Amino acid sequence: MPRQKRIWGPNRYYHIVCRGNRRDPLFRNASDFQAFLHILQQLHAKFPFQLASYCLMNNHYHLQIRSEEVSLSKLMSLINKRYANYYNTKHRLSGHVFEKRFYDNLIEDKERMLEVSRYIHLNPVEAKMTRKPEHYPWSSCYLYKYPHSAAPCFMHVDSLLGYYEGTREQRSEKYCRSLMIQ
Repeated sequence: MPRQKRIWGPNRYYHIVCRGNRRDPLFRNASDFQAFLHILQQLHAKFPFQLASYCLMNNHYHLQIRSEEVSLSKLMSLINKRYANYYNTKHRLSGHVFEKRFYDNLIEDKERMLEVSRYIHLNPVEAKMTRKPEHYPWSSCYLYKYPHSAAPCFMHVDSLLGYYEGTREQRSEKYCRSLMIQ
């Protein structure tokens, strides 16, 4: 029986999760993390998309993403294929890098947007990889904690900060407080 086609709504945010095959590491060192972020930048230039938050863990990653022009299935296929090619070449491997199709969940409202971003940003804390989420280098949390940081081209922090009033610094502070990030 064939898989059901994924439903995609342009300009709608989704929570995406991809895991390494057999829960093996997807990222073995800093250059692997950097390569993944570089792939996102390259693809953003061809197929515009926006991330509200992201977190790259050792054996999986989370994206809070929306795409205007290209379906998420196509976009995720391109991201995962490019990264799998990089990973297999660099580590002299062959075969599957990812466990299965990506998990996706449509985010319907403001409360869910904030809940998903909280979950994504607190992932390294829950995994006991860091005590403060803004200190984890492979997450977008630092962009909210330190609002003057240079954001990658694919990041759209205003999609979350837009729920708050005030200056950019005030909105960042309120967002971080809502995540209980002090």
